[in-house]
Amino acid sequence: MFGLLFNQESKRRHLLDKAPEGPLRDYLEQSFPDKAAPVSDTALLAMDFETSGLDAKHDHLLSVGYVTLLHNQVALDTAHHQIIHSKRDMDDDNITIHHITHDQVAQGMTLPQVVESILQQLKGKVLLAHHAAVEIGFLQQACKNLYGLAPVIPAIDTMQLARQRLERRQQPFKANELRLFNLRKQYGLPRYQAHNALMDAIATAELFLAQLAHGNYQKPPPLKNFLLRP
Repeated sequence: MFGLLFNQESKRRHLLDKAPEGPLRDYLEQSFPDKAAPVSDTALLAMDFETSGLDAKHDHLLSVGYVTLLHNQVALDTAHHQIIHSKRDMDDDNITIHHITHDQVAQGMTLPQVVESILQQLKGKVLLAHHAAVEIGFLQQACKNLYGLAPVIPAIDTMQLARQRLERRQQPFKANELRLFNLRKQYGLPRYQAHNALMDAIATAELFLAQLAHGNYQKPPPLKNFLLRP
C-alpha cells in the first residue's frame, strides 16, 4: 500500500506531460494528497453516477452527485446534483429506476461541462465511492473520449473496505450484504431514496464515517490504509 499512491503520483506526472490544455491538464497539475496524512485530514469527494448500464464503453451517464468530506464531516454546502444531457433514447427501465425523464435529460448539462466540473471538484482530493470501479471506469472513459487520455484517480471504496473487514474476521458473507443500503443498515444508518446520485453520494460519505468510527483505531489512521487496491 505504501507504493500505491507513489505509483499513481508517477502516472499523474507522466500523463501531465501528454495532457492537452484544459480541464484534464488542470486536474493533473495538482499533486495527489499525502498518503501518510491522516485520512480524516484528507479532502475526499464522495461521488455517485447513475448510468444506463455498467459498461463504460457502451452505456452512458445519466446523472452525477457529489459532496466533499473533510475532518470527519460531510460538507452539505458542497453537495451538487446534475442530470447529464444525452441525445440517446432513455429506455423504460432507466426512467423507472432512476426517475429521470426524457425532458430532464434533454435539458441537462452536456457531458463536457459535467466532466469539467467533476475534475475541478476532484482536483487535490481522493474519490470516495461505493463500488468505485463504476465511477472510475465511467469518468476515465469520458475523459478518454473528450481529451484522449484516461486520468489516474486515487480512490477509496467503501464496498471494498467492508469486504476486507469481513475477510479479516473470516466471516462468510453474501454479495448482497455488501450493497450500500445493507451496509448502512448494519451500522444503524437511515435508509435514503435509492438510485439518486446525490443521495447515494451522501449515503456513501456517511457509511465511510461509520466505518471509521467502528475501526477502533488507537491513533488517526493514514490515507494509505484505505486507498483502493488495483
